[in-house]
Amino acid sequence: MTDKNKKWIEAKKKYHLSGAHIQMARELGMNPKKFGSLANHKQERWKVPLPDFIEELYFKRFKKEKPDVVKRLQ
Repeated sequence: MTDKNKKWIEAKKKYHLSGAHIQMARELGMNPKKFGSLANHKQERWKVPLPDFIEELYFKRFKKEKPDVVKRLQ
C-alpha cells in the first residue's frame, strides 16, 4: 500500500465514505487532507454533508451520477 492510498483509506474511514465516493473525489482531484474543512456540517449547518458535496461536484463536472466502474483501493 502506497502512502498516497493510505491517506485515502484513512479519509474513507474517518468520514464514513463509500468506495465510490473516494473514487469520485480522486477523479475530481480532491485532497483527502482538506476533507476536515469540508465535512463539518454539524457545526456549520449550511454545509452539505461531504458525500453529497462530492456527488454534486462529480455530477457537475462529468454529467453522471457515479463512476462507471468503481475500483478498490489497495
